[in-house]
Amino acid sequence: MEYGCNGCGDFRTSALSIRNVDGNTVTDMRYEGYRIYAGKPSIDPLPAVYLNSESEADTLEIDMADKVTGMRVTLIYTAFNSLDVIIRSARIENASQRPADIDRAMSMCVDLPGMDYDLITLYGRHCKERSEERRPLAHGLQGIASKRGVSSHCQNPFAALVSKNADENSGEAYGFNLVYSGNFEFCTECDYSGTSRILMGINPTDFTWHLEPGESFQTPEAVMVHTSKGIGEMSRIYHKLYNFNLVPGKYRTEKRPLLINSWEAAFFDFDTDKLVSFAERAKEFGMDMLVMDDGWFGKRDGDCSGLGDWDVNETKLRGGLGKLVDQVRSLGMQFGLWFEPEMISEDSDLYRSHPDWAIRIPDRAPMRSRYQLLLDMTRQEVQDYLYEKISGVLHSAAISYVKWDMNRSISDWYSATLPAAQQGELPHRYVLGLYALLERLTAEFPDVLFEGCSGGGGRFDAGMLYYCPQIWCSDDTDAYERTRIQYGTSMIYPISAVGSHVSVVPNHQTGRITPMETRGITAMAGSFGFELDLQKLSEEDKKTVAAQIKQFKEYGPLIHGGKYYRLSDPFTENSAFWSFVAQDDSEVLVQGVVFRTAPNMRRKALRLAGLCPESRYQDTASGEIYTGAALMHGGLLLPQTWGDYCPVMFP
Repeated sequence: MEYGCNGCGDFRTSALSIRNVDGNTVTDMRYEGYRIYAGKPSIDPLPAVYLNSESEADTLEIDMADKVTGMRVTLIYTAFNSLDVIIRSARIENASQRPADIDRAMSMCVDLPGMDYDLITLYGRHCKERSEERRPLAHGLQGIASKRGVSSHCQNPFAALVSKNADENSGEAYGFNLVYSGNFEFCTECDYSGTSRILMGINPTDFTWHLEPGESFQTPEAVMVHTSKGIGEMSRIYHKLYNFNLVPGKYRTEKRPLLINSWEAAFFDFDTDKLVSFAERAKEFGMDMLVMDDGWFGKRDGDCSGLGDWDVNETKLRGGLGKLVDQVRSLGMQFGLWFEPEMISEDSDLYRSHPDWAIRIPDRAPMRSRYQLLLDMTRQEVQDYLYEKISGVLHSAAISYVKWDMNRSISDWYSATLPAAQQGELPHRYVLGLYALLERLTAEFPDVLFEGCSGGGGRFDAGMLYYCPQIWCSDDTDAYERTRIQYGTSMIYPISAVGSHVSVVPNHQTGRITPMETRGITAMAGSFGFELDLQKLSEEDKKTVAAQIKQFKEYGPLIHGGKYYRLSDPFTENSAFWSFVAQDDSEVLVQGVVFRTAPNMRRKALRLAGLCPESRYQDTASGEIYTGAALMHGGLLLPQTWGDYCPVMFP
């Protein structure tokens, strides 16, 4: 039952279902042998957790076969030696002389002997991503899924089973996260005997994969974490693993540039002079990079046209992109650029030349979202076109950053190049095409920082983190909302991966007004940057911004390199508090927001976590000295707050 199969007497939800050439769907995989070796195998062309040396982990491979059909499965388990992590995937091979079709292939199948657990998942919607939901397991099926072509705003490919008494600092927690950016499914089934089956992998809805004799199929990786030290420790294990064994290249450890993005400052309305003026002001404040967002290419003055025409609009950028970049870099600033490569506008030269490159069903009016369609990323000519266009732009000027956006879900699944019987392969082939393009570009431009985005946080997953060291967390930049979104995101993903900016008030998404100090503290719990017109700030806010930038440059290494602790729950409490503790426990930074202030409020003591009990810690503002034990058991007395959304910070 290690990899439950369909139709052979196991009546629970199966991990594997194969449609054989005669139409039957019975598969009976039996153990044949195993191998154990140091290191970890490649699962190209999929992204995967990697090792920095073979000594980090050992791998077990279990061979299974169906002697009647000739189908074979290799179950792959990689166990880390210094982290409570097991990576699982499966490789299905057609070793027969007849073709077959896979209808369902999960990355992992785990049977637990009981069902006395709570299930934690992260639900949401656009501008409301990754809200925590906790509910007890019950008999029958429970789970989450996406069939939007992306991991989605609505559910994240993460789930945890935790003991009933589990909290941040104690209790048993099993975490499951899929390294994949497309349609997924997580399912638990509790049967009549009280056992729990846990499955995770590619969503079988609209999925099939044809295997000719000798061909094989590799599932994405599922990252399994276990701890008996609480939900917070589960998160920190994921953070450490992803920071050092998933995030690519130099930005694993190198300082990220502190940037200002033009979007909420200018939207589509900009030219060279306006962007240079943004850069001049940003440099005065000590920022590192200007990012030019949507609107720099083709005929693009709004949402309805231009996507796919990745040629510089020299009406806006007089003298071209190179001149603008040179002017910005002459100020001592780096330059970044926005792309939405997977999309195509019907009002574009590309669509007029290649309408068949769009994903749409013949003779049907296409479903549109944000006035755009999607390119068929399964087609090599589409990948080659995008590679040539994007690499040409990146070679044309000294560009240090790319924001890779994707602003809609995928519908109308149909590819003009796939035969009818293989149209079910399109959703997975689309993701493979995306990965192939990202692999080419990140290999050619290893010094460029790629940031993922999908209408905000619609594709915030471990698959994208393999190529993009950070991902735009949400299009909702409201500081209050962000405390909740970032709380849920921190369940699995490291703080350095969380794209987070200070924006204007009233906030563009909610109309809420929050203090500049609050917006800064919330954005610091991420990559940290700005998305506003600095010239329109009050003198007081300008001073605050300068102070925040100075603070982040001082505390950034601790924020991105320290251990992260959630100290309060913004979904159930009147505050959001968190802390960053140095790896050697020598330093701690406490930040947070009190949402509502009432008259005659009782001051609370905030209990810290993760400190050395015997060590002595000094509050740099007051000079007070506390032992770690006092801070963790007695707590730190919070100040009296004034006004709503009041920021608090203790370095």
